[in-house]
Amino acid sequence: MENRVILITGVTRGLGRAVAGEFVRMGHTVVGGGRSEKNIAELTRELPGPNHFTATDVSSDDQVKAWAEKVLSTCGPPDLLINNAGVINRMAKLWDLSPAEFDSVIDINVKGVVNVIRHFAPAMIRRQSGVIVNMSSGWGRSTSPEVAPYCASKWAIEGLTRSLAEELPTGMAAVSLNPGIIDTDMLRTSWGEEAGQYPPPSEWARQAAPFLLRLGPLDNGKALSVPGH
Repeated sequence: MENRVILITGVTRGLGRAVAGEFVRMGHTVVGGGRSEKNIAELTRELPGPNHFTATDVSSDDQVKAWAEKVLSTCGPPDLLINNAGVINRMAKLWDLSPAEFDSVIDINVKGVVNVIRHFAPAMIRRQSGVIVNMSSGWGRSTSPEVAPYCASKWAIEGLTRSLAEELPTGMAAVSLNPGIIDTDMLRTSWGEEAGQYPPPSEWARQAAPFLLRLGPLDNGKALSVPGH
């Protein structure tokens, strides 16, 4: 399999970090962004060049623009773009959450995805190839109490992705992806110790990475789930 350039947001923790490591193990180049400079530095030591990681807050359009200019000038357009950055709200009834708490979820989970697409997709479109994967959730296709902002954000991703798919040229694809139930820090904020009965990110990544690499134009517009999860 030829070397591919894979761009991942939210790369320093959980699923992002696990699948980045798996892609590198498979011989691909990973370009990633995350908010924590400390975690970015750790990942840079763990997965050195030609991989490249940058401290970037996807909720800031200016930061994403600067990151994209740097990446595109050095690596070119990504072959696979994974919008993985995301946060979940504090478990609470919707009316008990402050405006700031709600805004944080929407700013990262929805606006952050749009910011990344805005600055990376045009280069992919000019090349007329590449796959955009927007991470959704089981809560992007169902609901539960006390996670209304998170559900709203992931339902938004489902609709946004299907509309985006209709805008892309032949040869490209945009898909929404439900990763399944994985034992991550995010899941533990909602389920506590019960999350421990589900697979860790490293196990998920071994199945997810090959699945993601097989995605292509025929998958455009699909709402997918990682097999086995």
